[in-house]
Amino acid sequence: MSIVAKVRTFLFRNVILPGSAFKYRRIYGMNIGEGVRISRGAKLDRTFPAGVNIGDYTAITSNASVLTHDFINRRHVNVHIGKNCFLGFGAVVLPGVTIGDSVIITANSVVGRDIPSNCVVMGNPAKIVESNIVTGPWGIRLDKGNAAPVK
Repeated sequence: MSIVAKVRTFLFRNVILPGSAFKYRRIYGMNIGEGVRISRGAKLDRTFPAGVNIGDYTAITSNASVLTHDFINRRHVNVHIGKNCFLGFGAVVLPGVTIGDSVIITANSVVGRDIPSNCVVMGNPAKIVESNIVTGPWGIRLDKGNAAPVK
């Protein structure tokens, strides 16, 4: 690994990630777990920020949205995302949804119902396409021969 890549990785792990977690936790009042990775392009609902609950070592990629308010029905509700989950590019989690631990939500999926633990969901509306999976931090599949990443 080049010196530039090492510096970039160091800055990302020690400055960028802790800074974004501070912003979400302290300024907005969201319940964000340890080791959560949230892309700068992700959209977490700031209309009812206290309703955002994300478990430890979950990854939310760019353009993914977590919504906690329903403007049409005039309600604000909690969204719970478990630990070791992965939300793919452009995924949308609608208000009031609870997502279990070790869940992978594929790109551009729309989650409108509760999702049990240890599964892969995809589509609009999101449907379970695989069950009994095992993930490590940030939704990395461990049951497919991958090694657990260093936290």
